[in-house]
Amino acid sequence: QLSEDVERGSENPTEEREGEMEVHEDSSSVILPDGEMGTTTPSLRFSKTCLKNVFSVILLFIYLLLMAVAVFLVYQTISDFREKLKHPVMSVAYKEVSLYDAPGIAFYPGKAQLLSCRHHYYDHIPPLINPGQPGDIECITQRINYTDPFTNQTMKYALVVQGPRDVKKRELVFLQFYLNETDQDFSAIDYLLFSSFQEFVSSPEKAKFMKDCESSYSSWKFSGGFRTWVKMSLVKTKEEDGSETVEFKQETSVVNYIDQRTKPRSDQLFFVVFEWKDPFIQTVQDIITANPWNMIALLCGIFLALFKAADFAKLSVKWMIKIRRRHLKRTHQVTNHIS
Repeated sequence: QLSEDVERGSENPTEEREGEMEVHEDSSSVILPDGEMGTTTPSLRFSKTCLKNVFSVILLFIYLLLMAVAVFLVYQTISDFREKLKHPVMSVAYKEVSLYDAPGIAFYPGKAQLLSCRHHYYDHIPPLINPGQPGDIECITQRINYTDPFTNQTMKYALVVQGPRDVKKRELVFLQFYLNETDQDFSAIDYLLFSSFQEFVSSPEKAKFMKDCESSYSSWKFSGGFRTWVKMSLVKTKEEDGSETVEFKQETSVVNYIDQRTKPRSDQLFFVVFEWKDPFIQTVQDIITANPWNMIALLCGIFLALFKAADFAKLSVKWMIKIRRRHLKRTHQVTNHIS
């Protein structure tokens, strides 16, 4: 019998080993008493779980803060866009030209008489040989009568002269007027500038054209006994409906004229010079700085960030709940094992 038992043991060594492993597993499943090495594993797991939970809560608060900032940015962006729509910004652009469209200069001389009119270049005006005497009239002029646009009763007489064109050569127009008698302490001649002399010439109703010009443009004066130097600049304004208006800006300087005629005179001499200030045409228009496409792109980015933050917060909450359930399950299992 002993020999048979020995033979059986030698034939089934694996069964014995399996039995030993089962015994070891059973011994390992036994809970060790306090103070031994096995008690350190649950505390370490609990500390890691606690840190993960604290970290998740901090991340959740951070993303909630980011969501609040994103909502504020959305509100601020929409408010700025509405404010910019209500208050457009004035844009000024300058276009350089070598030739202007010749402006029209309408004089209202009254009893005064045009003695001479000439075009000069490079700011050079030769001295007058016979001041107060009729001279050469080299300018293109037209005379016209029309009713006053504001009263529609009185007739007005206007002398329209073609203005300078070539700004590169500093073209200017020099005019001399003469007034024999005046019943006023001082004398002056009114004048009006409009954008195009050619439009006046080609207009079929010149009287109506001048009435419209007087209603749209401002008028100025130059006095007798002085040489008045007028430097013009052109301003074009684009309206909201797409129309364009033209306005002249002037820089006027006055120089005293020394009358060297031998006999004392009671008449008045008028001298006036017109030229362009610079070769730049100023264009003014109102623009809206708010770009709807930029606002739409910004809002899309903000909403995308909001959805991502909400998705992350949702996943974080789910993960925290899952970790909490696992921890409670393990604690329950350990408690049941001990009991």
